[in-house]
Amino acid sequence: MRLSVIGCGYLGAVHAAAMASIGHDVVGIDVDERKIESLSKGEAPFFEPGLPEILAEGIASGRLRFTTDMAEARGAKVHFVGVGTPQQRDSYAADLTYVNAAIDGLLPYLEPGDLVAGKSTVPVGTAADLAERVAPTGATLVWNPEFLREGFAVKDTVDPDRLVVGVPTSTGSVSGSGSTTDSVDEGERAAQILREVYHPSVAKGTPFIVTDYATAELVKVSANAFLATKISFINAMAEIAEVTGADVTTLADAIGHDVRIGRRFLGAGIGFGGGCLPKDIRAFSARAEELGRGESVAFLREVDAINLRRRDRAVDLVVAGLGGAVFKKNITVLGAAFKPHSDDIRDSPALDVAVRLHGLGAWVTITDPAAIENAQRLHPQLNYVADRDEALRGADAVIVVTEWDEYRRELSPEHAASLATGRVVVDGRNCLDAAAWRAAGWEYYGMGRP
Repeated sequence: MRLSVIGCGYLGAVHAAAMASIGHDVVGIDVDERKIESLSKGEAPFFEPGLPEILAEGIASGRLRFTTDMAEARGAKVHFVGVGTPQQRDSYAADLTYVNAAIDGLLPYLEPGDLVAGKSTVPVGTAADLAERVAPTGATLVWNPEFLREGFAVKDTVDPDRLVVGVPTSTGSVSGSGSTTDSVDEGERAAQILREVYHPSVAKGTPFIVTDYATAELVKVSANAFLATKISFINAMAEIAEVTGADVTTLADAIGHDVRIGRRFLGAGIGFGGGCLPKDIRAFSARAEELGRGESVAFLREVDAINLRRRDRAVDLVVAGLGGAVFKKNITVLGAAFKPHSDDIRDSPALDVAVRLHGLGAWVTITDPAAIENAQRLHPQLNYVADRDEALRGADAVIVVTEWDEYRRELSPEHAASLATGRVVVDGRNCLDAAAWRAAGWEYYGMGRP
């Protein structure tokens, strides 16, 4: 099938390459000329494991190409819209500027029978509004949210754990006569086309959930809200553990054995960041307020507050470990990306902690396997060293803020001791073996651990 992907940022570039890898003819479209030039050469403009390989393969096969010309979308059967929805500068609400621009730019090239599939994370109610703008062209709008994990985005696109499609319903039909029969037929046809698009996943039995627009939009934001809540819950328990002498990691293990709870996302530390969870829960709160139901998700404000407090706690632990002051102390920060297997520094707890320590007068050295270039562009005042061992040399204190294997598995406390001057280590992700580090002579400080 011929597909177009509007927006070739993180979501769009991965989706375009993944769709080409399963046999579709794909054109990726973006207004950013430098990004398109890079992608056209088979070069991923960001770090994502597995993407360079399928990108190069798709371009070599002729099934994948990139352009800045929206007219190239003409003739595609399905048009995926995967542009960003950042937080507005002056509020928590999502900025739909790019979504609206993408739809406006696409409208002249839509033909009757085309499918426009929204993938961006948007406030509930957005799809219904966009559908009214798409309807006069004879095309149909569906909402097909993404559930990508950075670092695993290629796998999550090619082999997702579920597929959700929001289609027109009898209460929200915007084409034809608006009758129940018309909307049901339109919805069934749209769902069938997406089953063909995702044919490998459908064939293996991946859950394919067909629903209305609002539910499809809510699936994405509610999933992110739940994950954020789970992380902040265990971090709230870490706050209690710190004043009672309890060990939050053992606590998480114990409650995680309950199948109703589960152990995943119960890792206490400096909290979540990135371009999704923080801005999505804030946008969800803002949208709930607009709908007159702000009290329904009022707890998300505290989820956000707990998350930010853990960054404060990490800084406090470094300061305490160095005797109450970090002025002119050499502090090595292991990690800059908000999570491993990514170069994404958006709302990164790691960088936030580094900047705060720098503000207290410390000499901060940051290392990261993938995110140094992005971090340096945003915070040039900090010192960056690509080599982990070189970054550790002469450190008075070390703080682990991104749980790359290079730090949690491959760095022994004895080796670190041979490089650093001091013996203070703050485990911002509770990913180190506390007993081993203490046995090697380090003063170990965990998050919610005695």
